[in-house]
Amino acid sequence: MGDLEDDDVPQLSSHALTALQEFYAEKNQHTDPGGDDKYSVGRIEENWQLSQFWYNQETALRLAKEAIAVAGEGGRIACVSTPSVYQKLRELHREDVAVYIFEYDRRFAIYGEEFIFYDYNNPLNFPVNIVPHSFDIVIADPPYLSEECLRKTSETIKYLTQDKILLCTGAVMEEEAAKLLEVKMCKFIPKHTRTLANEFRCYVNYDSGLNYDV
Repeated sequence: MGDLEDDDVPQLSSHALTALQEFYAEKNQHTDPGGDDKYSVGRIEENWQLSQFWYNQETALRLAKEAIAVAGEGGRIACVSTPSVYQKLRELHREDVAVYIFEYDRRFAIYGEEFIFYDYNNPLNFPVNIVPHSFDIVIADPPYLSEECLRKTSETIKYLTQDKILLCTGAVMEEEAAKLLEVKMCKFIPKHTRTLANEFRCYVNYDSGLNYDV
């Protein structure tokens, strides 16, 4: 009876089995972001339900270099809802700066103590080791283009930063950003790995390298 039951079990063809193995290998590559390249931008896939859209390599690098220049040696950088910038900072192997990633998506907990769970609906809910005004620069990209999201994220930014702010959000938020954070639009235009319907811009409250060609 057992032999008959075994014969009835459907068998995959070698072609189908290979395709299935390739599918699971690709899936594991995106869900298990460990290894030497765990800081690569895009190693963790975008989750559109969380309104995640990663910067392209050029933008992530430009923003990371800007943050390093502002923070200086021994500086502290807070990446609020900007995992692409955090990943690029760590990919650059700059051990002379302290970098934290503030993220709602717990997949980024693979980055250990540098990961801080962050929900913009509770903008000041941080562990005790995150003290007020302890970061030289805060880079933030609110997940939603709404007044409420920007207003709550602004509370976080003002709590974390000593003074320098680098905000990335839609061009339509220019007036609101100026009112909440006293930031001005930069010449540099950030780009994403995917084409977005809304035009995105960078805003700062200091004399930024993003206003100059490099």
